[in-house]
Amino acid sequence: MADTPDAPAKSEEELLKEWQNMAANDGAAEGGDDDMAKAMAAGGEPQKILDQGEIDALLGIDAAGAADASRGVRALLDQSVVNYEKLPMLEVIYDKFERVLSTSLRQYTADNVDVTIMNMTSVRFGDYLNQIPLPAGIVVVNAIGLEDYVLLVYESSLIYAVVDVMLGGRKSRQVSVAGRQFTAIERKILDTLTDIVLKDLGDAFGPVAPIQFKAERMEVNPRFTVISQEANVAILVTVKVNLEGREGRMQFCLPYATLEPIREQLLQQFMGEKFGQDNIWENHLSQELYHTTMELDAVLDQMVFSLNEVLEWRVGDTIMLNARNASPIRLECGGVTKLVGQMGRALDFKAVRVTHNVTDLNNLKQS
Repeated sequence: MADTPDAPAKSEEELLKEWQNMAANDGAAEGGDDDMAKAMAAGGEPQKILDQGEIDALLGIDAAGAADASRGVRALLDQSVVNYEKLPMLEVIYDKFERVLSTSLRQYTADNVDVTIMNMTSVRFGDYLNQIPLPAGIVVVNAIGLEDYVLLVYESSLIYAVVDVMLGGRKSRQVSVAGRQFTAIERKILDTLTDIVLKDLGDAFGPVAPIQFKAERMEVNPRFTVISQEANVAILVTVKVNLEGREGRMQFCLPYATLEPIREQLLQQFMGEKFGQDNIWENHLSQELYHTTMELDAVLDQMVFSLNEVLEWRVGDTIMLNARNASPIRLECGGVTKLVGQMGRALDFKAVRVTHNVTDLNNLKQS
């Protein structure tokens, strides 16, 4: 409570005693709450004590002790952090990419290759960089047409599996490769694999937008592959590649800012022969347009008057126009000239004989 201006200022000892009394009162209140809890427990109501399994389920930890992002409190936190809109057309694009890449890798490796899209989730870009399992091949890709960048990440198991297949190695148990850098041969094979993957990805995006993906450089340290703000949200697409018992994963990290120019197309539900075109609706609309009524204004002449002259006009005054019998008459719709003709008469009606249509007028403007 603030002291009033008339009340004398309290000394430090008085303030210290007040604080001690307040602390004692808070402790007594907490003790009363504990006593009340004990009394309620003694009244016959059973106390609920969680066992270790229930605690693990609450925290989102599976039986093996690993954190499961799809369960418990962790799922709620992740959902609130990266709850962004879905892009249905992006799933269609990667479904096509899955089929095309399978064929391309079979031709490249001369072996049976199975490509599977595992999942497509939203993550924070900074969090994803921190969880990339090293060693890994991280390719910075320039998305020409979107004017931005995406990441293509190869797990070490996939890199060594492709190298093993291309060099004719035997199917043996994988050895530990922690801390080892990629050799020149491995990087050369990885560059060729990247060209194949990015070409197929560009072909999959073709019906939506003409995008060309070009690899700029490959890094092994995630700190040198920052293409977006760490707090920004990105789409993470995980692809599993199986090469006759050898398997590994590649991941595409697509920031939402990169996909913003084609966001409207990616929100579509399906893809037709020509994206976003409904032939049935177009035919119906074209037929209905022929039966639509519209008004045309026949403009004989246009003249400019001052406001003072208009105010002096009276009923019965005559305004002399510059139009003659052979003067062109403009037919306008909504203030836009659509036709040009000459004044005439048909039976007992005044008429306009059309001499130039819209195409003729556009040609005259261009010339």
